[in-house]
Amino acid sequence: MVRVDGSGGSNSLIGVRGLDKTYHRGGGEIRVLQGLNLDVDKSDFVAFMGPSGSGKTTLLNLLGGLDVPTRGNITVAGDEITHMSGHKLTEWRARHVGFVFQMYNLIPVLTAFQNVELPLLLTKLSKAQRRNHVETALGVVGLADRMSHYPRQLSGGQEQRVAIARAIVADPTFLLCDEPTGDLDRQSADEIMALIERLVREYGKTVLMVTHDPVVARRAGTTLHLEKGVLVESAEPERVAAGGRHEI
Repeated sequence: MVRVDGSGGSNSLIGVRGLDKTYHRGGGEIRVLQGLNLDVDKSDFVAFMGPSGSGKTTLLNLLGGLDVPTRGNITVAGDEITHMSGHKLTEWRARHVGFVFQMYNLIPVLTAFQNVELPLLLTKLSKAQRRNHVETALGVVGLADRMSHYPRQLSGGQEQRVAIARAIVADPTFLLCDEPTGDLDRQSADEIMALIERLVREYGKTVLMVTHDPVVARRAGTTLHLEKGVLVESAEPERVAAGGRHEI
């Protein structure tokens, strides 16, 4: 269940309290987020919408430990990340967060297999264990037969599937998706959204997604609207039906 009034208890997977983010530019202040509260439970699928500059991507960056708030705190899976040191935060991020970006961010000289394997190279897994994880992740996204292909040999939708496989290969606590369908045609976008829904429904993944597309947002369990750094509206369409859960 998603809550924006600060009433969530300590059992929430993600808890945000009094979150402010202010940037200083040209001698002035730009207050991007203002006193934001948010609670997200395990297996929630949340879409953030709002006009450009409303703070959506800033919020994702804060939740993923890529930026630090001006005020407030963020707790994820019992870890208060707001004041973590750089090294500890890097380790936390590698363990808990999977990122999916609009432009895929694949390395063109690496195969699909090698791109997906990248996050695992910083772990203590053996080569055989890494291969098993990569093959499993590529199988989940339906690209087991494309693991030797380079990005240039894949369609846009397939490239995003590789990016999603890379995001889930280490079995993170939650996924942060920033406009994951923004560079895709409608059919490919629908296929990517069906895949993300499956990760929530069958694998119990928690997903927080930024999108400008209301068609995409309707696929989420909860849609929250940011306007001038404040959560001003929420809507809860029919949630992704709970089903059998599997480990990735």
